[in-house]
Amino acid sequence: EALIVLGVRLPRVVAAVLVGAALAAAGAAYQNLFRNPIVSPDILGVSAGAGFGASLGVMLRAGEAGIQGFAFASGLLAVAVCFAIGQAINRHSMIVLVLVGVVIAAFFQAMISILKIVADPVDVLPTITFWLLGGLNKVTPGDLPLAAAVIALSLAALFTLRWQINVMSLGPEEARTLGVNVGGTRLLLVIAATLMTAAAVSVAGIVGWVGLVVPHMARILVGAAFDRLLPVTVVLGGLFLLLVDDVSRAASSMEIPLGITTSVIGAPLFLFLLLRVRTTWA
Repeated sequence: EALIVLGVRLPRVVAAVLVGAALAAAGAAYQNLFRNPIVSPDILGVSAGAGFGASLGVMLRAGEAGIQGFAFASGLLAVAVCFAIGQAINRHSMIVLVLVGVVIAAFFQAMISILKIVADPVDVLPTITFWLLGGLNKVTPGDLPLAAAVIALSLAALFTLRWQINVMSLGPEEARTLGVNVGGTRLLLVIAATLMTAAAVSVAGIVGWVGLVVPHMARILVGAAFDRLLPVTVVLGGLFLLLVDDVSRAASSMEIPLGITTSVIGAPLFLFLLLRVRTTWA
């Protein structure tokens, strides 16, 4: 019983809460930063970059810890390249940053496809495929401390910046007028959200919809003010992914990959939220 509870179930529950909270908080931060309701945590290519790193780790047979390390480092690299190119083109344009993020994500998706083509179809290709679909079935107690530390520090940074993020949602000119260092705040927000997303993806694989749907649920409950939105989003994100993981395990005789379940549940839920609000997001 101790082995099942402490070695299998508890790490999975903790991982679900951490990953859900991290993805939801990153989504809320990015939506406020870009002032766009359809922005998700992978907008700057972090998920595609982490997927490439994990696929490369599988190809190199780096083991579970190595795969997570490759995923985390590659996700950070993707966003760093995206941010550097965006700053070189136009350091004040958020649209340019989003477009560069789309390009970087497409590039890393193409690299993943190349790895899948050359991978051994017997054992390597299935491992890559199932990792990219997302899941918490291989989480161990040793996987959690580093991810938990990164996510906790990033959340603390976002909470510290909550007033600046509130002001920046009015627009860059208004924020500068009110004394906010727009460039510095934007950089810190991107770093914190990227670290959270990369840590979450390195543990659970690519899990979509959490960072898009949960912030909208939180806005319905408490409004768009980031100082109230962030803690509610964190709680809802953890509970949402914990529930979805339970559904993934219990829905059939075999476990459904987490990324599939979040899409099946998240897409109609997002439509329901849109129908309920019926107003332009602000």
